[in-house]
Amino acid sequence: MTPFFYSYIATWVTACVIALILMVKNHKSIILFQKNYWDFLKIKWKLTTFIIATSAFIILAPYTGDPTWDYYDAAFMSILTFITAPWSVGTLFRFIKRQEKFKIAYIAICAWMFSASWSYDIYLVFRDGFYPITWSSNIFASGVLYASAGLFWNLEYREGRGVIFGFMENDWPNTNGATGFNKIVFYAIPFMILAAAIFIPFFI
Repeated sequence: MTPFFYSYIATWVTACVIALILMVKNHKSIILFQKNYWDFLKIKWKLTTFIIATSAFIILAPYTGDPTWDYYDAAFMSILTFITAPWSVGTLFRFIKRQEKFKIAYIAICAWMFSASWSYDIYLVFRDGFYPITWSSNIFASGVLYASAGLFWNLEYREGRGVIFGFMENDWPNTNGATGFNKIVFYAIPFMILAAAIFIPFFI
């Protein structure tokens, strides 16, 4: 690897270590570690769509023609996305609205980058012995997919407001919007189309 990649690895590893330290020190106030967030993720339609999407990514990965994509990175990136994306996207929205502290937003950014990029990078370094040439393009492609997933799994229906993103409410996350998928399906379709479209360039 070139000196640039050694420096890049050192930079993002340092960023992740700082995030981990902040997570340990602030774990009681971080929504990601609270029971209501996990109840929020365990809503039936979210688990169902997660299983379907993850299965599709894992099954199709070896057939895309992309040598950097295999069963393993397809699996762990999908799992990391489901666990962290709804929280990361919601946390950054709340930070912009001045409802969350900068240190928590920093952790969310690192969770985003690790899930969508850095975990992929380091896996391929260990697998192939060099930094993937797709590292920069993957930041964009996987980053967009991560944001889309975070928005998708935050969709919910609220009486009097209709379909919204859960993090727009002060009581986020909760299961008040745990209604049937039929009430949000038309809002969910664009996100599902975007996820499916990720595969199209590989099969043309």
